[in-house]
Amino acid sequence: MACLAVLVSFVANPVWADRLQVTRAQGERLWHTAMPNGARWCVEWEHSVEHFTVRDCYLNAAGSMQLERSHQPDFAAGLGHTLSRGKQVSDGEGGYWIEEIDEPVPGNQYALRVGAMAVNHRLVWQQDGARHVYSLSRRAAGERVWIQLVKTDEKH
Repeated sequence: MACLAVLVSFVANPVWADRLQVTRAQGERLWHTAMPNGARWCVEWEHSVEHFTVRDCYLNAAGSMQLERSHQPDFAAGLGHTLSRGKQVSDGEGGYWIEEIDEPVPGNQYALRVGAMAVNHRLVWQQDGARHVYSLSRRAAGERVWIQLVKTDEKH
């Protein structure tokens, strides 16, 4: 009887999946994928002066987009650790991670001015044991886009 109650509750109150999406400033959706609770993804790009990869990594924490950590291979222009904002630790290769940032992103979205292909802003995530990459620069170089964590209207 308890199993039936759980099943009835599930059907009456469907579980809604979360989705990570990218839209142009005027609202046109460029891309989306399922990003369930507990899933992680990074925005990666090549530093325009030093030409190394920088990463800002996020977590879906119960429907809240949170900046979890950041990887910076060097203390180059525009990079650095702010005291009281996470913990800086060595990456063992001359760079560092800023761990334990755990900051909610206001409104579960932020705007990004997408760089040219030399910068190659991209979203990177793991799904079903495979690494996936979506190049924002390939689709929207020079444009302002919104990166958003939203509820889907589809049952999951």
